[in-house]
Amino acid sequence: MTETRLRFPPSPTGYLHIGGARTALYNWLYAKKTGGKLILRIEDTDTERSTSESIDGIIDGLTWLGIDWDEGPYFQTEFSDDHRAAAARLLASDHAYRCFCSKEELDAKREAAMTAKAHVGYDGTCRWLSREQSEARAAAGEPFVIRFKTPKRQGRIGYDDKVLGRIESSYEEIDDFVIVRSNGSPLYLLCNVVDDIRDRITHVIRGQDHMTNTIKQLLLYEALEAPVPVFAHMPLTLDTKKAKISKRSHGEIVAVQFYRDNGFIPWAFNNFLVLLGWSPGDDREIFSREELIEAFTLERINRSASIFNYRKGDPKFFTDPKAIAINEYYLRTMAVAELTPLVKNELITAGLWQEDWDHQLQPWFHATVDLIRSRFHTLKDFSSVGRAYFSDDYGIEDKAFRKNLAPYVDLQNLLPALAQAYRILDDFSLAETERLAREAADRAGVKPGVIINGMRTVVTGQLAGPSMFDILLALGRDKVVKRLNRTADIYASFQTE
Repeated sequence: MTETRLRFPPSPTGYLHIGGARTALYNWLYAKKTGGKLILRIEDTDTERSTSESIDGIIDGLTWLGIDWDEGPYFQTEFSDDHRAAAARLLASDHAYRCFCSKEELDAKREAAMTAKAHVGYDGTCRWLSREQSEARAAAGEPFVIRFKTPKRQGRIGYDDKVLGRIESSYEEIDDFVIVRSNGSPLYLLCNVVDDIRDRITHVIRGQDHMTNTIKQLLLYEALEAPVPVFAHMPLTLDTKKAKISKRSHGEIVAVQFYRDNGFIPWAFNNFLVLLGWSPGDDREIFSREELIEAFTLERINRSASIFNYRKGDPKFFTDPKAIAINEYYLRTMAVAELTPLVKNELITAGLWQEDWDHQLQPWFHATVDLIRSRFHTLKDFSSVGRAYFSDDYGIEDKAFRKNLAPYVDLQNLLPALAQAYRILDDFSLAETERLAREAADRAGVKPGVIINGMRTVVTGQLAGPSMFDILLALGRDKVVKRLNRTADIYASFQTE
């Protein structure tokens, strides 16, 4: 049985786009599903735009997502001799010819055809040059490109796309297309085919925007006497206005690095990406690695474009709400032991990490992460919304002050008094800390919520969060007493603003 071999061939001319990441993910899933291999091939022949920073960004993005590869990374420029040799072979076998038409001549012919409302395409002027004429003009130094000689056949050429079904084109609709530029560098059309033949690629899963190349590439496979891979073209991902997503139009929101840098969990983002154009045939949206590999098939890739539901400037959702919802689900449900290394990295980045949280205080760290994670959207929330659990340097949310503190000025005295009671309490437990708080409310003649919510804002800076008395135990007696004693300072700071 032939081994399944797929490739992800990004051009290193920018960041790893979420559309490219989705392509990589689909190829990776199919390779895993079939026990095959995934090859990473960097198509760096655009030397003016390709950069080492982009190459690093692509590899970093794939690594963050957990999309590994079995071979590579190969670099297309390393195989330039193969590409030129293939062009020479096509010339020698009469499947290609030199075209000496100048740009000015081609532009004039194109303009005349448009005026006459005739077919706009190359008219084959140089196709009929004899080999001797062609070689003589080339030897004389006349510039030329190399064009593929489309067979003059009746009928149609096509392939069975695993997503879109039968795709065909008549031979007469296919002009003789350029495969080598006048400077001698082969074009993508030829390089891509030559590389796929060399890498023994059996399946090509790529975006629908490449379909304009596929029919021409079938002709190249035939002329080079190579087996044709299975093609599966994925419809594009569009925005809510049905425009193709791009950095020019949408900014960094379409870059994988944005999600890494903004606290997304890698596998959660994979769960989101796979649903941009694929469905399991039921209502599932959450998959483990093994479940997704088992469920994935090319036939379940959608035929219609997927929608990246991003509304620029939306104050509630900074990206597609489904991406956020899936990430929230993972934050709430993944094993604490799997989540804490991710939280640790976020706290290191924010300058909040303390080494003893990995040693004698590790049980406390794990318990605290488990306590506060249920309301968070991304890992960034641990260092922002949850900052008070890991640092004494935290701010007071304006909305929390206005609701929980500002209407109750007596808390400036009540909370420090409660701090004193907590300081001398023999049993700093859930039951005892709650009992003292409720007794303080009774003595002051206020509802318990006034004391409890006021404490929450003072000791965490937040309007809402976990159970108040769970918070007290997570912070510990010393921090709680210290922070409650700062209540008057908090009132003063807001009065001076």
